[in-house]
Amino acid sequence: MAETATIARPYAEALFKASTDNMGSVSAWLDELALIASNKDLQSLDASPSASSEQVLNLVKSVAKFNLDAHAQNFLRTVIENGRLAALPEMASQFRALVNQQAGTYDASVQSAFPLDESALSELSIALEKRFARRLKLSVVIDASLIGGIRVVVGDEVLDTSVKARLEQMKVALTA
Repeated sequence: MAETATIARPYAEALFKASTDNMGSVSAWLDELALIASNKDLQSLDASPSASSEQVLNLVKSVAKFNLDAHAQNFLRTVIENGRLAALPEMASQFRALVNQQAGTYDASVQSAFPLDESALSELSIALEKRFARRLKLSVVIDASLIGGIRVVVGDEVLDTSVKARLEQMKVALTA
C-alpha cells in the first residue's frame, strides 16, 4: 500500500491551488476535519462496506463544530468517496506546509513545563526566529514532565533546554 504522505500530497496540492484567496478559512476547516478524521471509530466506519460514503459524510458534517461551506463539503466528499479519509490528517499537515512555504514561515512546537504569558512568548519568538534564522509560527504545549525549561521542534530540528533533558545528559555522563 502507498505511504500516507504519497496519497495525501495530490489532495493537499489541489486544495492549495483552489484556495488561493481564503487560506485562513480553509486551514481552519481542514484542521477541524483532520481532527475528526483521526478518530479510529470513524475510520472503522469508513472502511466498513456496510456504510455508504454519504453516511460517513453526513456523520462528519454533524460532528464538525461549524458549518462547512460548499468548497469544504466538495473536498470532504471527494476524500470520502475515494476512500482516503484516514489520510486527511496528513493532507492537512501538507496543506499547512504549503501555506507556510508560500508565507515564508515554519511551524514551531514549543513544549513548556509551565504556561507562558504573552510577553514571554513574544520574547521567545524573537529569540527562536534568530536562532533558527526563519519566521516561526509558535504553538505552545504544556508538558509538566519537562520539569522546567522548554523544548522546541521546528521541522526536524530540536532545541531542548529542559531540565529533563539535562538530567538525562547527566545520567548518561555518570553511567558512561
